Amino acid sequence: MDQKILSLAAEKTADKLQEFLQTLREGDLTNLLQNQAVKGKVAGALLRAIFKGSPCSEEAGTLRRRKIYTCCIQLVESGDLQKEIASEIIGLLMLEAHHFPGPLLVELANEFISAVREGSLVNGKSLELLPIILTALATKKENLAYGKGVLSGEECKKQLINTLCSGRWDQQYVIQLTSMFKDVPLTAEEVEFVVEKALSMFSKMNLQEIPPLVYQLLVLSSKGSRKSVLEGIIAFFSALDKQHNEEQSGDELLDVVTVPSGELRHVEGTIILHIVFAIKLDYELGRELVKHLKVGQQGDSNNNLSPFSIALLLSVTRIQRFQDQVLDLLKTSVVKSFKDLQLLQGSKFLQNLVPHRSYVSTMILEVVKNSVHSWDHVTQGLVELGFILMDSYGPKKVLDGKTIETSPSLSRMPNQHACKLGANILLETFKVHVDVHSHYNSVANETFCLEIMDSLRRCLSQQADVRLMLYEGFYDVLRRNSQLANSVMQTLLSQLKQFYEPKPDLLPPLKLEACILTQGDKISLQEPLDYLLCCIQHCLAWYKNTVIPLQQGEEEEEEEEAFYEDLDDILESITNRMIKSELEDFELDKSADFSQSTSIGIKNNICAFLVMGVCEVLIEYNFSISSFSKNRFEDILSLFMCYKKLSDILNEKAGKAKTKMANKTSDSLLSMKFVSSLLTALFRDSIQSHQESLSVLRSSNEFMRYAVNVALQKVQQLKETGHVSGPDGQNPEKIFQNLCDITRVLLWRYTSIPTSVEESGKKEKGKSISLLCLEGLQKIFSAVQQFYQPKIQQFLRALDVTDKEGEEREDADVSVTQRTAFQIRQFQRSLLNLLSSQEEDFNSKEALLLVTVLTSLSKLLEPSSPQFVQMLSWTSKICKENSREDALFCKSLMNLLFSLHVSYKSPVILLRDLSQDIHGHLGDIDQDVEVEKTNHFAIVNLRTAAPTVCLLVLSQAEKVLEEVDWLITKLKGQVSQETLSEEASSQATLPNQPVEKAIIMQLGTLLTFFHELVQTALPSGSCVDTLLKDLCKMYTTLTALVRYYLQVCQSSGGIPKNMEKLVKLSGSHLTPLCYSFISYVQNKSKSLNYTGEKKEKPAAVATAMARVLRETKPIPNLIFAIEQYEKFLIHLSKKSKVNLMQHMKLSTSRDFKIKGNILDMVLREDGEDENEEGTASEHGGQNKEPAKKKRKK
Repeated sequence: MDQKILSLAAEKTADKLQEFLQTLREGDLTNLLQNQAVKGKVAGALLRAIFKGSPCSEEAGTLRRRKIYTCCIQLVESGDLQKEIASEIIGLLMLEAHHFPGPLLVELANEFISAVREGSLVNGKSLELLPIILTALATKKENLAYGKGVLSGEECKKQLINTLCSGRWDQQYVIQLTSMFKDVPLTAEEVEFVVEKALSMFSKMNLQEIPPLVYQLLVLSSKGSRKSVLEGIIAFFSALDKQHNEEQSGDELLDVVTVPSGELRHVEGTIILHIVFAIKLDYELGRELVKHLKVGQQGDSNNNLSPFSIALLLSVTRIQRFQDQVLDLLKTSVVKSFKDLQLLQGSKFLQNLVPHRSYVSTMILEVVKNSVHSWDHVTQGLVELGFILMDSYGPKKVLDGKTIETSPSLSRMPNQHACKLGANILLETFKVHVDVHSHYNSVANETFCLEIMDSLRRCLSQQADVRLMLYEGFYDVLRRNSQLANSVMQTLLSQLKQFYEPKPDLLPPLKLEACILTQGDKISLQEPLDYLLCCIQHCLAWYKNTVIPLQQGEEEEEEEEAFYEDLDDILESITNRMIKSELEDFELDKSADFSQSTSIGIKNNICAFLVMGVCEVLIEYNFSISSFSKNRFEDILSLFMCYKKLSDILNEKAGKAKTKMANKTSDSLLSMKFVSSLLTALFRDSIQSHQESLSVLRSSNEFMRYAVNVALQKVQQLKETGHVSGPDGQNPEKIFQNLCDITRVLLWRYTSIPTSVEESGKKEKGKSISLLCLEGLQKIFSAVQQFYQPKIQQFLRALDVTDKEGEEREDADVSVTQRTAFQIRQFQRSLLNLLSSQEEDFNSKEALLLVTVLTSLSKLLEPSSPQFVQMLSWTSKICKENSREDALFCKSLMNLLFSLHVSYKSPVILLRDLSQDIHGHLGDIDQDVEVEKTNHFAIVNLRTAAPTVCLLVLSQAEKVLEEVDWLITKLKGQVSQETLSEEASSQATLPNQPVEKAIIMQLGTLLTFFHELVQTALPSGSCVDTLLKDLCKMYTTLTALVRYYLQVCQSSGGIPKNMEKLVKLSGSHLTPLCYSFISYVQNKSKSLNYTGEKKEKPAAVATAMARVLRETKPIPNLIFAIEQYEKFLIHLSKKSKVNLMQHMKLSTSRDFKIKGNILDMVLREDGEDENEEGTASEHGGQNKEPAKKKRKK
């Protein structure tokens, strides 16, 4: 039969073929075709012949074709055919599909859709035909019956696609189905159907199948729906990341993790590469990505950013067109995130309203961690971002060596955090990607080190700075390579011998002249002899403690040990002869020249510092070998007297000359470990056998003060640089241990011997030891929080002197808050004792330090703890009950009160109370009005009310306004991102009600705060200037709130009643008073013009005029802010159908007229001033202009 069909098909006309095909029974043809195809025979020729004999112009031919199509599709799907034959059949079906009439195309398409929905496809090969059928259908212009209606071919195609996308897709055909649509002409709506369906399948697929599906979606996105594709991919992987992190950080007993970490990261990396490749081909996709992630900047940047989206953005930076804008977007997001964090951490009010969320900085560091999984395309962007953050937000050097902030408009803390994040990104990236080989070969190491030693020896002939670096580094070299001990010590011994006077009777024992280099008129230090001795002393001590115990009984080392004995003998000889030497022996007595302008003066200064350094080194050396010998301690005191004499002379000379040297103190050469041991011995050693020898050192208050001062210097150095000078000065662990020991001693000394007790005895110059101890504690508490935050618990435990080793386990459960509260109580007692003294006996310095210490410690209290509430109550009580006229003390105490208050709740009520106190003490702008004094806080008095407290409360009000403004911006951002449908909007506004209510409450209470201050007779100067600026901010924030309600009032059904009350309050209690205050300020400037000018000197008048100009400058800005507020209120009234303007009196402050008689008088005075006072008249003329204006009554 097949041969006959083929021979008939070979004829020129198809008539006989058609006749023959019509004679066949229904199943014959399909059975024939099936047998031929399965046997692997040439089915293509038979199929072509059948199509030739089945023209679509005849109904019978069309129906035959239809059956053949169904048969072929089943054959291909069965999997019984060879691959080549299946492909040939599908190819022929594709070629003939466009001949089908519309109704049959619809039938064929529905067959496919049913197969997909029922899951009856076997291998999906036949799906290649579906896009051809849909495309052919779209070209049919005639109306087709579809369901119960009649549709065009294009509309039928749309319905079929909709039906296909709304049905079930088998997981294994998702990629094929998505890929299929790239060959179908689609409208934007149809693309959206397909994209939504494909994205919804992500969660049902295996992770490894998602990258090819993403690839097909990205290809499809060239037809439209780019935004949906990107949003869907980012949302899916962001959620997967979040789920994965929760699983990893969750219950450790969970054995089953949904996705292995490595597999997830590799898949994400592949997808990121697909997206970047797609963006290179379609820049519109890149623009959509940046636009989508930028939307988050308006509201909450954390909504759209996640580790996955950040990694994607960083990869996109490799495309030059997008590099700058992407890095700028990330940089802005980082700083915005840190600003948000700063606001939230500093405000309990915001913490209660805004849920905790992760921050961009955390996400970026997570990307660094994930980038180890072959994310080379991300690494480059990470490094660039790290450098950009450091460059943009790090301090910049200027010519004089000082640092300046690059962006003064940004607050300092977010800048510092952004810079630190940049450094962390670089550090962690290198840690993750640098392959460190740590094979150790001791012989090779020793040989290598000895070669380096030869090079270092040559450095000892270099300039002083190079030698100094060597001396500071030798100790660490020894500690890490003990086999180099002999080599290093020999080097140091031979270097010392160049400057050591070997004859035992000669004074002084050191050749200071040899340490100084003279080149013509230029004098400079050649050999830092004090640092050389310091290095020798530490290396010798290390050798005695480490090497000698290991060499006991080894005779062959005796010759080499002679070097160490030599060094001991030399140091002993130097000590004895330094004690015997007078300052005249060094030519450094009081009569010597120490000026910085002469060669001899410079030389004497260098020599003096060398001698002082040598004395310090010898003090430490003798203490370390003393074994508490009384003679040794007498030597130490003699060495200190030599040091002190020189120090006094230098300070005296520098003070007279008023040079920079007066404030400069050189770094002490005492090691931090020694300072710790010395302070412990001086103040805490109670061992009976030590008392007689220690009494020698304790007899000198000067020496004890010096020991505490050096401790202060070390802590200051730590605060400024993060390390200290001397051995182990770069070792955080050792520094921390020394800090704990020093703090324990200083704390005991301060609490045991109060300043009042110490100062009631003999009066000495300088601060008392107790006060120095307190200053040290203040610096240490600050430094520990700066550098050792994770070790706070350990630090506080170390301070507890009652803590015995046996009780350590029991005390392990004591919280940081409890330990801190214990320390706080000691300082509270001290402050209360101070405040109980008379005003004239009040020690202001100590009080300031105590408040600073309390401020530092209070940061360690958990804000939700009873101890924190107790601290807040105590501080509030102190402010309420104690009246001191010391402005600095008042400022620091009030700052403490506010810092505690904002961590507990919003300070607006506190601000209102304080404003009433200020108003009561300073009086009203209307002199006829007598203000009732409230006296909420005794700390507010006539002396402190202005400018101290006034500026403090205004500063806090600014922060509250900033918080409110931030919340309004956040609400606006949410509104702009919401769906425009009325239903979605009405649902979305409900969660915002608590935030809106909180905003209105804050602004309402702040309004009463400003209501008090604008009626207060504030003195001219910063208070008036700041109040006017803050009033401007208040109206700007009110305007922002009004504009927010303009956005939402239709969807939320009007504006809330409490918003109406706020507007009413602003109209009755603030705006009219603002205009009165403006008149008050302007009248003060007029009175200054007419009364001050003739009596005062020109310079004084000029200064006063400049101040008036500064005060009146914000007035136009304030009036503009008020008018903007009223303008938007009018808009809101119209939109909400509520008359909000009934509470407002329209402003008239800008209306004025020129009065001729006043103008003439002013002009005459100007002429007289020019003759009398010259340049001062310029200022006067400018400030008389307000006299031309008069407010309407």
